Parts: sequence; C-alpha cells; structure tokens
Amino acid sequence: MVEELWPGVSSAWSTFIRVPSTAAVDVPGRVHKWHILDNGPQLAADGIEPAGTLLCVHGNPTWSYLWRSLLAAASTAEKPWRVVAVDQLDMGFSDRTGVFRRLEDRITDLGNLTDALGIAGPVVTVGHDWGGVISLGWALRHRRQLAGTILTNTAVHPAGFSLPPALKLALHPAVHPWGTRSTDAFIRVTHALARPALSAPVKDAFALPYRSAVRRQGVANFVADIPADETHPSWRALNAVADGIRRLNVPSLVLWGPKDPVFSDRYLRDLLERMPASSVHRFEGASHLLPEDVDIASPVFSWLKTAVETPANTSLRRSDSFRPMLAELDERAGDTSAAVVDMAPLDGNDTGAGPRTLSWAGLAERVNALAAGLAAAGVRPGTRVNLLVPPGIELTSLIYACLRLNAVIVVADAGLGTKGLGRAIKGAGPAFLIGIDRALIGARAFGWPGIRISVDELTPARKRLLGVQHSVAELIADGAGSDVPWHPVDPDADAAVLFTSGSTGPAKGVVYTHRQLAAMRDAIRNTYNLRAGTSLVAGFAPFALLGPALGATSVTPDMDVTSPRTLTAAALADAAVAVNATTIFASPAALANVLATSGSLDAAQKAALEQVELLLSAGAPIAEPLLAQVQELVPGASLHTPYGMTEALPVTDISLQGIRSAGSGNGVCVGTPVSGARVAIAEVLPDGSVGSEPLTAPNRTGEILVSAPHVKDRYDRLWITESRSSSIPGWHRTGDVGHLDDDGRLWVEGRLGHILTTAEGVRTPVAGEQAAESVDGVGRVAVVGVGPAGGQVPVAVLETSPPVRRAGPADAQLAAAVRSRVLELCGYDLAAVLVLPAMPTDIRHNSKIDRTALAGWASRLLAGGPVPKLGKRGKGGPAVPAVAPAGDAAVPAFEGASR
Repeated sequence: MVEELWPGVSSAWSTFIRVPSTAAVDVPGRVHKWHILDNGPQLAADGIEPAGTLLCVHGNPTWSYLWRSLLAAASTAEKPWRVVAVDQLDMGFSDRTGVFRRLEDRITDLGNLTDALGIAGPVVTVGHDWGGVISLGWALRHRRQLAGTILTNTAVHPAGFSLPPALKLALHPAVHPWGTRSTDAFIRVTHALARPALSAPVKDAFALPYRSAVRRQGVANFVADIPADETHPSWRALNAVADGIRRLNVPSLVLWGPKDPVFSDRYLRDLLERMPASSVHRFEGASHLLPEDVDIASPVFSWLKTAVETPANTSLRRSDSFRPMLAELDERAGDTSAAVVDMAPLDGNDTGAGPRTLSWAGLAERVNALAAGLAAAGVRPGTRVNLLVPPGIELTSLIYACLRLNAVIVVADAGLGTKGLGRAIKGAGPAFLIGIDRALIGARAFGWPGIRISVDELTPARKRLLGVQHSVAELIADGAGSDVPWHPVDPDADAAVLFTSGSTGPAKGVVYTHRQLAAMRDAIRNTYNLRAGTSLVAGFAPFALLGPALGATSVTPDMDVTSPRTLTAAALADAAVAVNATTIFASPAALANVLATSGSLDAAQKAALEQVELLLSAGAPIAEPLLAQVQELVPGASLHTPYGMTEALPVTDISLQGIRSAGSGNGVCVGTPVSGARVAIAEVLPDGSVGSEPLTAPNRTGEILVSAPHVKDRYDRLWITESRSSSIPGWHRTGDVGHLDDDGRLWVEGRLGHILTTAEGVRTPVAGEQAAESVDGVGRVAVVGVGPAGGQVPVAVLETSPPVRRAGPADAQLAAAVRSRVLELCGYDLAAVLVLPAMPTDIRHNSKIDRTALAGWASRLLAGGPVPKLGKRGKGGPAVPAVAPAGDAAVPAFEGASR
C-alpha cells in the first residue's frame, strides 16, 4: 500500500530536484532545490507512456498540493498524463532563496525547471491565481512544446483595471508586513474562501509549508509583486504576457468560480477577449479556490481527450444558402405600412396616448441610426450587448441594430428573479447594457457589467446617479444620416445569447449563430406558412422579435410580459384590431386568463378574434379541454401547440385535431418534427441511465434527442454542460423523456431528472399526473419519487379546486379516488396523495412545476413532524424590470410536459 504524505498525496509523487538558475535576480551558477509532485516515475514503473505533461503552477499562498486531484486522476485517464505540479521558489517546500523574485524571474524559474526535468512536450500548462500568469509566460516562451493551456481563476490584470479590493488591502503598508509575513492571516483568509469549507486535515496540509515568518517571506513578496500601475517593476512583464496570449493558437480551457472576491468575472471577460476561442465553464457557487470547491479533474481530462489528444479537423464553413435576419427589413425599407405596434407604453404608465406604430420605412431608418450611434459608442462585431427592455418598438429596433453591426445580443428576463437575472448578466459578461429605468437601478445596485445606456431620457443628475453614459435618443441623434459601418455577416459567428427560464436549475445562456437564428426563422415560417404580410399578435412576446425577419407586422398587447396571466381577452382583442391580426401567439397561462375574462368582449373585439387564422399556444403544455375552449373564441383559427426549448425552437408541432386523433397515452403527444428537424430517442435503462444510440423505433422510452439546423451552437461558458448535451454526436440531448408512437408522433413523458427508479423499474411521471388530473376536483398534479434511487415510491402532489388552505395529506375520499384512477390507467399504486394550496412554478410561464422542490418537500412531510414550507416561485414579482423573455424562447415553445 502506498503511503500518503498528506491527505490525497502519495509519497511516490513527492520529489526534490536541484535546478541551475538563469534568473536575472540570481548570481551566475546559483542552484536551487525545487519540490514537485510528479507522477512520471510511477507511470514509467508501470510501463505507461503518457499522452503528454500537465505542468501545474499554483498561486499565492498555495503550493503543489492544490493539484492533487489531477495527479490522482492522471494515471486512470483513458490516455494517462504525466502531471508535474511545482512548488515555486520561496513557496511550498522549495528553497527559500533569500532574494525578491519578480514575475519575470518566476517565468524564467519555471523554464529552468522544465529544462532540468527534460520535459519536451506535448505540454499543457495549468495555472491558478498568479500561477496562471506565470504558466502563460512559460507557454509564450515554449511554443514548440505547448499543446494547450488550462486556467482557473486567474488574471492578466490589464491596464485600466484597478486591483481587487482584497489585494489592495493586502498591499496596504499598514497591513502587508503583518498580514502576509508576521502572521498567517493572509493564508487563513485564502483558505476561508473555499466553498464548501476545507476540512481540518486539508487546511493543515495547505498551511504546512508556511508555519514560520521566515517561510512566509515568499508569500509577502508574491503579494508585493502584484503590479498596481505602470511604475511597478513587474508591469512590463505582465503586459508582455497579456498581449502575447492573443497570439497563442493552441486549445485553451478556462474553469471559473464566479463567487471569487479576488478575481471576479471581469477578469474572466478580459481573458476571453484575449483568448476568444477558449472552452469555458463557470461553476455557479464556486469561489477562488476552484480546485478545492469542485471536481476539476473530470472536465480537465475530458477536455484533453477531445481538444488535445484527438482534436477534430477544422471543417470548412458550410456553403448552403443563408438569408440574413435583416434581409426582409432591407427589402421593405421604403414600405410605409405598419411594421411594429405597441399597445402599452414603454414605462407601463397608461397615458391614454394610444398605440405607438412604426412603419417598415421608419423601422429601417431607426435601426440604421441606432446602429451608427452604437458603433460610435464602441459597439463592434462580436461585442456583447445586454438588452433589458420590454418587447415592442424599442427592443425590436435595438435587436436589429445590434444584428446590423454583427454584435451579440444578450437577452435574459426578469422572470429569473433578481438573483437569477444578475447571475445571468454577470455570466454573459456584456460590454454594454441597455435598459429602462428599473433595469438601470438594478445594474447600479448589483454591479451588473456593461457601459450603461438608458432607453428613457434622464436628467443629468439621474444619469450620474445610475452611471449612464448614453441614451437611445442620443444614439439615434448621433447616428441619424451617418453611414453604418459595414461588415460582412459571418453566418457562423455568434449572434445571440438567450437564457433559459431557470425552471430546472440556474438559467443557462444558449448561444445562437446568425445561421442558426435564420434557420429558426425559416423553421417557423415553413412550418406555419408565415409569409410577408402576415399580421401577428405576440401574447408570448418573443415572436414579436421575429416579426421583421418574417416580414410580418407585429403587435405587443397591453400586458406585463413577465406575467403571462396579465393578458386579458380585451387586451388581446384590441391588439388584433390594431393590425387586423391573422395570427396569435400566446402561452397557456395567458390563454387561461383570456378565457376567464372573455365575457367582457364587445362585438368589434369578438369580430377581430373571429378573423384569426392561426393560434399557437407555446411555452408549456396545454390541456385539450382548455384548447377546445380557446377554439370557441377563435372559431376560424387552426390551433397548434409547438414543443421545443431555448436550445431548439421549435422541435415538433401538433394541432388540436392532431391531439384529438392521438387520444390518450403515456404522456403528452406533441406531434411530428417541424420543418428541417429530426427527433430520436436514447433509451432509458432500468437503472435510470441513458443509452448512447439514437433510436427511431416506436414505443421505446428514453431521452428525447433533436437534430435541426436551428439547434443552438453551444451553452455559453458552460463547457461541461455543453459536452454532456452534445455527447451523442449530431444530436442535442434535451433532458426530456418520451417515446415515438407507431405513427412517428413524439410523446413527452417528463424530465430525465424527474423519472422514478422504483423496485419495479423506471417510471415516468406524466401519465400518472394525467390520470390523477382526470379526477373531479383535482387541478394540477405532480408525481414525484420519494426514497432512495432504485427503491423510490410514487407520491402524487395535487392542487385542488377549490384550493385547500393548508398543505398536507389529502382527505381519505380524494386520496382513494386518485389512487384508484392511477392504478386503473397506469397500473401502479401511489404511496401517498398530498395536497397543497399552489404548486411552486417558474415566474416566466407561471406553469412549470418545480418537481425537484416538491420531491424534497414530500419526503420531509412523509418523514413526520411539522409540515415543511414550500416556496411559490411563481408568486410575486422581481424587483427588476420587465424585460424580454429569452431563455426558453426567442421563439415560444412548449418545453416538455414537466418542465
């Protein structure tokens, strides 16, 4: 058995090596003793030839111990790697040299070490904290050996950035000697940044090399060598690294803890501006000591396998036809008919001014003026612009102005809540933020990134208060009559980052290229025969944004777009009257309220709805009885419910007639693939895992796979998530579970994360939910699993009509009726039937039930004791503004039966 020197570190890895120094700070001929952790001898003893070397460089005040997880995983990787984790001189267990080593010296030191070790390549550098800069410096000097770079929470600290507050404090003359050398305060504070907290043995191991003031001199010097400005001795070396990495043409991986109080997301944004081709993953909740907070070994070796060991050949760009998103707007630049209509004022205050209308010619002029103004303000191709603006004329103009400049629009909505919205904006890292007043207040209060631009005209004092540099009116005035900088559209360049609803975890940014946005437009146009001249009501706001690309006149009803239930029948009808609407897009929650308020419609409003030819209900599932009631309101319309998700909008479609023809079954029938899309199933195995073979055979339950030209390009800065999503080549793994029937129709049975692994095998929740919902007095239902994996029991959680006042077990009569119906239709017994006043749902759709929360709640309730509280995610409004829904819809889509 191999002895452990410290927790997680084999004694076989620890070694010392004497290295001649060529650093300018040392006298010629000086030799230093280095301590390293190196699994190379172990691999050689086992007769293993490594794929290459990971050269791991710690920062301050850690040491090689930081990289023990990579050492442990390296020999078991598919292609083993040699890992050399160094203790920098004056750090860890390496020599205390007695001289002040600057950044330039440390880069030279690292080169001396690799020369002494005879490391020839391929080498992938791995760096953390200021070890990241040093590793990049080594990389720039060893191009022939370099195969890739990996960075974790580091910075190249460019000009124009102030030092992080924590480092400013550590450098203060009154604090520096005491905090970094005389005491171990700096070390203890660093250890305290771990999330979760370090165990006592691990904390002791990190502190072991720094037990005395003498041994902490390197810690103090490392802090003092941080270049605060251009007068610092290491400023020149730092800038050389910062500029040099722009020319590194090797694969790079950036793993990041966004809760880092030292290197915040602005440093990540700077790194990605210099190394834009990097694979990136942000671990929400992780902090500065990322290798301690999360498992970095798994993603590192997965990335090495795909990016370094067997890199894919760069394919030629596709040459298929591509029609830019602005093509229709450009062709109608002289058209004076209505293009966009707003039924509600931008600020939400009813001024009685009536609808605002902008013609095609006016829209084209406004877009061009805005584009020229944005360009003058600094927006360039690839610049990220966050839009916190309600749907309507302003948002439509801004989106198309950004597309005109080949900038990247970032759209997240207030339905994420203040915390979720802030997390999304910081994660996307926009260079500009354009918003209404409430959005700017949020940006100021929570430190959201981006040069701020106000939609409204503000007083000089308020502009200063909110940190606003421009207004939309100023941009239009500056750009009016000016030429828009012309850049050819690269179809495969990023065009948009759209955020998911956050109903199944933290909202994810979904990146679409210009080609994929155009394919989304074409899929909708071809599936629903939407042609130029169509007039549409966007009760589900994202469709309004596609209006100009489709050549359709778009009207946004008078409603709160972040709360679909605020759409009334009168508001919908008035919007239809304004444009003689032929098409309506709305969510189920919105349609439910439309039906509830339809008694107030007058003759003209009813007549307008009777002229509608197509109605799409998107965003969540809708029951056939509700859809049938909607049909009575729009008797001449063909009713459709598309299924899709933020990552693929839409995927399948089914009409009301199709729903009736499909009848009942295991799940919700969502129809057949839309134009250009394909659907397959990756079978769920008895243990709940998923196979890797795409299947089109009928009646095989599994994860739903999608392939289409309009499937997302990738998840933004979530490389691990993207790797899982695309792990079946050529397909997007949706996370939804379902099956294909004998007629090729897709049935959605729930979410992969919500399946039940019972002693009798895998069960999906939707069929049981539908059965329970058919009982009189039962509203929405969620069937969740309670108990350990492989032995879960099904529990039904119900809303009732009328609602119960208190959560708890259902009364005996209701419980018996629900149990009987589920047994009759689905063939299994429910372990319990529980009731609650209202389901916890997402805010955006007011309909996606948080089954994960419900499962935990039911488990605690059934364990006995007081009834636990369950938050209502759909209740109340966020403190930030109504903004454009984007995550699950830059086109609306039904995101699966149980999202």
